Amino acid sequence: MRHDIRSADRRSTVLWVLLIIATVLTWAVGEGGAGGPAIATLLLGIALLKGTAVILDFMAIGRAPLLWKLITLGWLALVCALIGLAYWKGIP
Repeated sequence: MRHDIRSADRRSTVLWVLLIIATVLTWAVGEGGAGGPAIATLLLGIALLKGTAVILDFMAIGRAPLLWKLITLGWLALVCALIGLAYWKGIP
């Protein structure tokens, strides 16, 4: 039991560090002034990966019933799709 807790703590810590790295990376891209569709797609993709990690691991939806996974990940996908659509269509 104790080993499982340490393993889960280690996994959460590693994931947290990866989320921080991804956040710093997206901040650096934004501060660097890079733009365009490729950069927007990259940043939106990173946001999608980060959101998925938070939903599945930190919110523990990864261990929840399938319906909850579909609802939460579907919501995330919809929000990212709408943001992407607004960007590519030029909606302010």
